[in-house]
Amino acid sequence: MSLLDRIETPADLKRLNDRELQVLAGEIREFMIGTVAKVGGHLAPSLGVVELTLALHSVLDSPRDKIIWDVGHQCYAHKIITGRAQQFHTIRQHGGLSGFPNRRESEHDIIGTGHSSTSISHGVGLMEAVRLAGESGGERHVACVIGDGALTGGIAYEALNQAGHLRTPLMVILNDNEMSIKPNVGAISQYLNKLRLDPTLYKLREDFEHSLEKIPGIRGGMRSIKESMKAFLVPGMLFEELGFAYVGIVDGHDIKALRKSIKAAMDIERPVLIHIKTTKGKGYQPAEARPETFHGIAPFRVGTGETIKKPGPITYTESFGQALVKMAAENEKIVAITAAMSSGTGLYHFEQEFPERFYDVGIAEEHAVAFAAGLALGGYRPVVAIYSTFLQRAFDLLIQDVALHRLPVVFALDRAGLVGDDGPTHHGAFDLGYLSLVPGMTVMAPADEAELQHMLFTALEHDGPCALRYPRSAGEGVSLPERFETLPLGKARVVDRGEGALLVGIGSGVGICRRAARLMVEQHGIRPTVVNARFLKPLDEELIGRLASEHELVVTVEEGTARGGLGTAVAALLAQQAVPVKSFALPDAFVPHGKRELLLEEAGLTPEAVAGFAAGHLLDSKLLHPSHWQVSEQE
Repeated sequence: MSLLDRIETPADLKRLNDRELQVLAGEIREFMIGTVAKVGGHLAPSLGVVELTLALHSVLDSPRDKIIWDVGHQCYAHKIITGRAQQFHTIRQHGGLSGFPNRRESEHDIIGTGHSSTSISHGVGLMEAVRLAGESGGERHVACVIGDGALTGGIAYEALNQAGHLRTPLMVILNDNEMSIKPNVGAISQYLNKLRLDPTLYKLREDFEHSLEKIPGIRGGMRSIKESMKAFLVPGMLFEELGFAYVGIVDGHDIKALRKSIKAAMDIERPVLIHIKTTKGKGYQPAEARPETFHGIAPFRVGTGETIKKPGPITYTESFGQALVKMAAENEKIVAITAAMSSGTGLYHFEQEFPERFYDVGIAEEHAVAFAAGLALGGYRPVVAIYSTFLQRAFDLLIQDVALHRLPVVFALDRAGLVGDDGPTHHGAFDLGYLSLVPGMTVMAPADEAELQHMLFTALEHDGPCALRYPRSAGEGVSLPERFETLPLGKARVVDRGEGALLVGIGSGVGICRRAARLMVEQHGIRPTVVNARFLKPLDEELIGRLASEHELVVTVEEGTARGGLGTAVAALLAQQAVPVKSFALPDAFVPHGKRELLLEEAGLTPEAVAGFAAGHLLDSKLLHPSHWQVSEQE
């Protein structure tokens, strides 16, 4: 029986010594790689913290002691040793384990963390709750595991500041792998690099080595001498000044050293930061060599690390990235901004072609928006490419810093709608609603990858803030334009003219409407009118209002929450008309994880659902002359 087979709860780890825990780490890695190769997932981040996970759980007493993972995609080993090894093959699958901590899954998951930089805030709050309840701080411990990438987010420093002020006996473990999804940027990254690679230290080392090599018998003590010099010359002064006791740098793959540091931190009656150095993708050579690729990976071949790809059309993300490069070649005022997501948002080629006009601000969405406002004030045309769900953090900046001043900032919202396996923390369900609330904001969504490029061009021509949102998925397979066109602002487009039912879609909803229309023709001989709304704000009230008066039913379709989106806007527009309006949208709930197609089916966002409702309503109401129907004998 393997060691892993003997682990049912974290308490079982306490029976193992350091050597056995190190062996267990290898077994967990092998188990993790084999599983993720089949189902996909966040492999590289979790491989990097296996030893840390075992050290924490073998020293602390979870769930009485709290371990908070920031970001949650490091939590696979944590799930495996907290009673979920037998379910691990269901990770990120519909009805299976979440890819992130999930309070509904386990008492060991303190809070679901799909984004970053919040763990220290949660930890300070938990420790204050202990104090307010009158419990002894020594009886409870809270450990916050935060990556160096997450330290680029300002929320982390707000929490560090308060923890230092309160002298909260909190343990912060800085998992330093020089990466978030890609290599980190900014002054904080440079500071941590200094802690690792201080040039003065290297110069002193070099001088000492030349001198010491001349002394007989001393070469064997070189390592300990050099490490002592580093500890003396490069303390974690930033953290010490914030009120934290600094411990580091600890080898994040040495369980004995980790356990020793954690035990020492538990005895310190003030906040402690343990700075550990890890390798992202540790133990699997393809992941170590390409940690960005294996941050979130599709199913792959274990032997080579090659992903198993299915052929298909260009993705919306790729279409956006290609078009922006072409536009930037013609307009030197275009600049691109992302929050640690250059590859995920399609900006990789822009970064290569125009490095002087590309800005990765780290995981700092609020700053990205305010920074874009400054660039716009200076006469540039910033394009801020951020995942839909992550832009929610910067909602106030959208209003106060951009829209209030009518600044021409373009927001490219990738991952709009349902993203699938990452689940509710990553679904872009709310953007249509929250963007449409902002005065002066133009909100649009393309029906295909070609229209996305025209919309981007239109947004860059517009003298005011614009947002275009598009899904994670592959496009419709249409040809991309050779020349970009400026779309008439706030004007919808009639895709197909029919009668009876008016189907109005926006974004991916247009494709659903078109396929629903085909089903209605094939199954019932009913040919509805299909409209591509294109713009939610400004809405084409004239066209939709006129067409609604000519039809017996209006159906709206959108891959966003039902509240505040296209359905809400059309219903309000037609409130004084007698025509009924039915909205097909995402539910007013947090949609779970699973394949996008399955989630859309559960939400009723399918061509079959739309066609069935529209045709059924018209047939039941007998609103059209019987000669219009071609009903089959079975019906």
